Amino acid sequence: MINGGVSFWWQQIGVPVPRESLDGDLDCDVCIVGGGLTGLWTAYTLAELDPTLDIVVLEAEFAGFGASGRNGGWLSAELSGSKRRYAATHGREGVTALVHAMEQAVDDVIEVCRSEGIDADVVKNGVLYVARTPAQLVRLREHLSDDDAWGIGVEHQQELTADEVDQRVRVEGTVGGTFSPHCARVHPAKLVAGIAAAIERRGVRILERTRVTRIDPGVVTTQRGTVRAPRILRCLEGYTASVAGQRRTWLPMNSAMIVTEPLPDRVWDDIGWTGSELLGDSANAYCYAQRTADGRIALGGRGIPYRFGSRTDTDGRTQDWTVASLTAILHDMFPATRPSRIDHAWCGVLGVPRDWCASVGFDTSTGLGWAGGYVGSGLTTTQLAGRTLADLATGRDTDLTHLPWVDRPVRPWEPEPLRWLGVRAMYGLYREADRREGRGLTRPSRLARIGNLLTGR
Repeated sequence: MINGGVSFWWQQIGVPVPRESLDGDLDCDVCIVGGGLTGLWTAYTLAELDPTLDIVVLEAEFAGFGASGRNGGWLSAELSGSKRRYAATHGREGVTALVHAMEQAVDDVIEVCRSEGIDADVVKNGVLYVARTPAQLVRLREHLSDDDAWGIGVEHQQELTADEVDQRVRVEGTVGGTFSPHCARVHPAKLVAGIAAAIERRGVRILERTRVTRIDPGVVTTQRGTVRAPRILRCLEGYTASVAGQRRTWLPMNSAMIVTEPLPDRVWDDIGWTGSELLGDSANAYCYAQRTADGRIALGGRGIPYRFGSRTDTDGRTQDWTVASLTAILHDMFPATRPSRIDHAWCGVLGVPRDWCASVGFDTSTGLGWAGGYVGSGLTTTQLAGRTLADLATGRDTDLTHLPWVDRPVRPWEPEPLRWLGVRAMYGLYREADRREGRGLTRPSRLARIGNLLTGR
């Protein structure tokens, strides 16, 4: 088994040959810090809005090195964060506008893949959430009722019986589930590599192996030189803490994944799952999975959720006990996979704001902008956020610039060791809540709610 090497997705298609690095100082019209999907989608949109712009993307490793090339491949319409928090500033209409914009963004990404000739294994067959205990089923129904209360009806998500879930995929112990059509499977590395190539065709420069250490109005400082630009857009997501003065802005939360060898037909005959739906469970410490284009199961979940001092992984390597934990979840959900080999394990970080809601902003007085804080629901969100940030940075007044995540003020995380203690306690409570629910508790455990209160989730 390979552990690390950035991700299985990159190992499968080949880690890209490094692009050129910054060599000295330069000037440009727009400097984007971060070569993940947020930065790339922002550059893509800016280049479409104004082809004359001189746009430079700075990346510490290579484009797609972070979560954009390591995620679970869920091109979903799920909101990053709480509807109530978005509504606090923009009301019910703002929330529904954001939900519908996310749903449209799924199709927009698929259309860009088609128009740009990006073969990213995209299949839009929706997403299933399964409940495997009575408490999980209660939690799913609470989510459905909450959607109904916000006017987000069955066209967004609907309940399924256990038999209806089994007709799509047979998960051991399923007692019910939900289905949403607004989700597509995608190969993350193929997607991010394709978008990077598309912006280069439009004249955008991507400078790799160029680590940014500081961002100030008009100036980006790196280890290889200085970039001066009137508009500087921070698109670092889980790596935001690496820039001076940003350590407490967004917390880098860890998520890990494993992928099986290609499974034989007899295993798929037992599991079903012929439609390529994305699959998640309804535990508090939840998991997420996809059936890959070459017949594997890729499954992810939380390992060590947070490293002290906002540290991140080294080259995607994760802990042995995390691999064992995810493998146990896989075997519990799909007993037929027990004889099959685990081929690869890896991890990555995602950005978590203090209020657990994404934000996009631009300060016209300083020329500084930002987007991120997707809390694990970022693959589609990057596209919508990038378009929104491009509109803000060019002074356009559009429907996107009035969405409720624009210019949201969020207080910073607490200093260490408080944030480490809070996050570790939260996930400890989640795991204990799942154990109690698995032992027969018929309602969601109150321990999970205590965990949410600890960190303001």
